[in-house]
Amino acid sequence: MEKLSGLSHLFMTIFLHNFSTFMVIPAITDVTMSALCPGRDECSLAIYLTGFQQAIIGLGTLVTMPLIGNMSDKYGRKALLTVPMSLIIVPSAILAYSRTRNFFYAYYVVRTLMAMVCEGSVQCLALAYVADNVPESRRASTFGILSGIASSAFVCGNLSTRFLSTSSTFQVSALVAIAALVYMRFFLQESIIDEQLSTPILTYKGNGKGKGKANAACFAHEIPSKNVQVFKSAPSLEDMLCLLKSSVTLSQAAVVAFFYSLAEVGLHASLMYYLKAQFHFSKDQFAVLMVISGIAGTVSQLVIMPLLTPALGEARLLAVGLFFTCVHVFLYSIAWTFWVPYVASMFSLLFVFSQPCMRSIVSKQVGSCEQGKAQGCISGISSFANVISPLVFSPLTALFLSERAPFPFPGFSIMCVGFASMIAFIQSLMMRTAPPIANQKVVNSNYVDA
Repeated sequence: MEKLSGLSHLFMTIFLHNFSTFMVIPAITDVTMSALCPGRDECSLAIYLTGFQQAIIGLGTLVTMPLIGNMSDKYGRKALLTVPMSLIIVPSAILAYSRTRNFFYAYYVVRTLMAMVCEGSVQCLALAYVADNVPESRRASTFGILSGIASSAFVCGNLSTRFLSTSSTFQVSALVAIAALVYMRFFLQESIIDEQLSTPILTYKGNGKGKGKANAACFAHEIPSKNVQVFKSAPSLEDMLCLLKSSVTLSQAAVVAFFYSLAEVGLHASLMYYLKAQFHFSKDQFAVLMVISGIAGTVSQLVIMPLLTPALGEARLLAVGLFFTCVHVFLYSIAWTFWVPYVASMFSLLFVFSQPCMRSIVSKQVGSCEQGKAQGCISGISSFANVISPLVFSPLTALFLSERAPFPFPGFSIMCVGFASMIAFIQSLMMRTAPPIANQKVVNSNYVDA
């Protein structure tokens, strides 16, 4: 309990950040449609632009996520959290000012560029922060609590959107994002204690002496007194492959992460346009749908998951979560009336186990000084899936929602998403968790010149 109270400032930071991020999701579909195809419920251009944006963001995060995770091992989680939490303010501020076509295109470009750095990086760094401060035996349940905090922000953000106008939604989002940044800078304590953290990020000098206890294991080999450029901190492809090959469990988790992200991004890219075309959903219906999903997920992660994890273990709970991911996606794909999506969203009670269990399994396969690199590596693999997914599912969605569909099945693209999640589920059944590695390096890094 003392450890959890020590994480309270991280939890508040994540709540505020996610509140700001999630509250714009129900509104952005209506804003996009009104800017690009006013007065219509189906718009192929909006689907293609959204898919293209997600692919570019995935390509950017494929490079930046391992870099940010690895740099956080050297310079601290708090220093690196400042970057994405600052950049994320700008897109919301643009739409808070105006949502005309020109401002929408400005938002589109800025959001794409900013998300190449921001997308998923706050979650990655938060997971590494938790791993720094929580013992291995309690990591899965703590990761679940962290996800529960994010889910509660998801509920509150979407609930507030239900009662706000579109303009007010983006204004409040920008203000809360600023509050999250200020709160984090003032109250969050750095998890890696290092006297050298005052050194500018662009250069690093030191011989590894005088380090705090939390970072002592990371400096078993002395770092020469030589300037190290930021991008020298980026793990190479060889380093990432070495890390994955160091553990069969880690390799299996990478496969699960890839197909899970492939399905997750594919669903998010398609679902709201599918529901708008099929059942004429708008901002308010999207908000209600997300509130139902968020409440179920929050209850599950804060109450059910801490009880089930010790009894079932992360690997079995991961399989349970992925199974119900498949079920809820297939249910969306065959929705025959407007209330079916609401029922499908309630499966969040069980499918939310997937992400925290997978991250907990990964965190136990590396030492304490490589948490950022490991989480960044898995996030990078997920980002690769984020590149592929929109390129596959966005054209499918546009095709089957149009009059040119080869056969009448509007939810066909979502059913294909379900097949991707089924591959992740099958892989999770074959996963066998290895004993955790405590406070030692898994691979020798090659990203600092001798």
